[in-house]
Amino acid sequence: MSTTEHNHGAVRETPDRYGAFPRLTPEQLQDLTAHGERRRVAEGEVLYREGEPFREFLAILSGSVEILHDHGGPEERTVAVHGPGRFLGELGLLEGQAAFDTAVMRQTGEVLAVTVERQRALVDREPVLGDLILRAYLGRRYLLIGLGAGFRILGSCYSPDTLRLREFAARNRLPHRWVDLEKDKEADALLRRFSIRPEETPVVLWKGERVLRNPSNAELARLIGLPAPSPEAARCDVMVVGAGPAGLAASVYGASDGLTTVTVDAVATGGQAATSSRIENYLGFPSGISGGELIERAVLQAHKFGARLMVPAQVTGLTPQDDEYVVTFTDGSRVRAGAVVLASGVWYRRLEVPDIDRLEGVSVYYAATVHEASLCRADPVGVVGGGNSAGQASLFLADHASRVHLLVRGGDLNADMSRYLVDQVERHPKIEVLLHTEVRGVSGEEGLESLVVEDNASGERRELRAAALFVFIGARPRTDWLKGVLALDEKGFVLTGADARAAADASRWDSLGRGPLLLETTLPGVFAVGDVRSGSVKRVASAAGEGAMAIRFVHEHREVTGNLVRSAGSEGSRPATGRPVA
Repeated sequence: MSTTEHNHGAVRETPDRYGAFPRLTPEQLQDLTAHGERRRVAEGEVLYREGEPFREFLAILSGSVEILHDHGGPEERTVAVHGPGRFLGELGLLEGQAAFDTAVMRQTGEVLAVTVERQRALVDREPVLGDLILRAYLGRRYLLIGLGAGFRILGSCYSPDTLRLREFAARNRLPHRWVDLEKDKEADALLRRFSIRPEETPVVLWKGERVLRNPSNAELARLIGLPAPSPEAARCDVMVVGAGPAGLAASVYGASDGLTTVTVDAVATGGQAATSSRIENYLGFPSGISGGELIERAVLQAHKFGARLMVPAQVTGLTPQDDEYVVTFTDGSRVRAGAVVLASGVWYRRLEVPDIDRLEGVSVYYAATVHEASLCRADPVGVVGGGNSAGQASLFLADHASRVHLLVRGGDLNADMSRYLVDQVERHPKIEVLLHTEVRGVSGEEGLESLVVEDNASGERRELRAAALFVFIGARPRTDWLKGVLALDEKGFVLTGADARAAADASRWDSLGRGPLLLETTLPGVFAVGDVRSGSVKRVASAAGEGAMAIRFVHEHREVTGNLVRSAGSEGSRPATGRPVA
């Protein structure tokens, strides 16, 4: 991205071409001074180091700072150079993650240091300053991802565990680089350097020295500093299962209402929304917002109100016990909850095409993020699907690929896609819409090279050149663990409200003197929101609205005596405080 340039002893800072390196105004620096301390720093001093947690927010008053990746290692490179008025850090500072680069003082000067805890409070309390810092940090995170900074995943493209680690890193928006054991020239050198046998891969390489051999997702999460389950979360007022827009909204409103709120997700915060390159019809963002940015903002907001987010943490059981619910996880740990909000979303449906499984994760994907787009390298790609996700992905990929073939099984793009997206897709010069078209075959040795597609109206087949295929053909609910626990519809979605009332065991509700509330399931105090709920509207805004509504219903449920969970004021529960749900 940049190299350090010296001119008569001066260090030229990196231009802010990406909006990731804004400069604080004198007034903002003055305001920050009241919350921190001024510190003189000598040339060559390390301000923070890759792989270690951030301890301070640092603003530069004089001198210059160089941001380095792989500092002191064989691949050391400059990421950016900052001068007076700029500030250091990236998203990990606000989210409690380890640093993905190193900051070194290149010219003696002075910095303003504010503790991380105080800086997080300032971001919450000062909207203008907070928005400036958050936007910069989001931009820097995506730049780091594009640069391949962070940890390295060394493994074969044919290994399911390699695919698992790459997906976990990409879904959690963690800077990393994949070194393909089969094709990358540096793979052999890394194997020798770290004395790794090929059969021990995949491995994760961190800070140029640490090796994790085929780590679990949880082990990788702990390495980076993602929040881990802890004994202090052994009981909560509300357990939210799933951290997509619906789950995060429930987290924000639950925590802001004074309820002890724990939110868990098996893979990553954000759900499907986090993989959307651009959401243009979300209220309040007239120019659109990327799914990743929307989710990062929601995560920070949930943290602000005191919600605990734990990733990865996969739920396997839900059991009424005494007057509460016991939520069980794959590692055998348990959390007792007064109420439960199910927001577990859906799984992507796989494309059923012969021999496609060997290409999944290599050149067949079920999301279109910066990570996948960077692999296109100006080649043509295919996108399968006729809904909004497929339309958004096509527009995003058109900025990276030489051509995008949008393959739609039906005969009308308007059937499942929003009008504004249809207009943009049809106008884009690099997108070709092929209606009545289905994929029948794939070819390529180490990666996808071409597709065999069929016109399902005429039966005619032809071959399309494509280096990658992105699939958006719907999803199925993540409810296998709920079968026999509460009522599901014929497709596995959770029944709520009137539908739950019709399927509920009346004896379970007699003591309450009521039936299921609007978003309540056949279990009192267990609510379902977002895509997992039967009959839900598959939109980010409606998912967030349902998440907020669910907390209102949690309050109503807690006010009823004699229910399955403790009412407010009972031992082990504290009454809700704060403003009501809007």
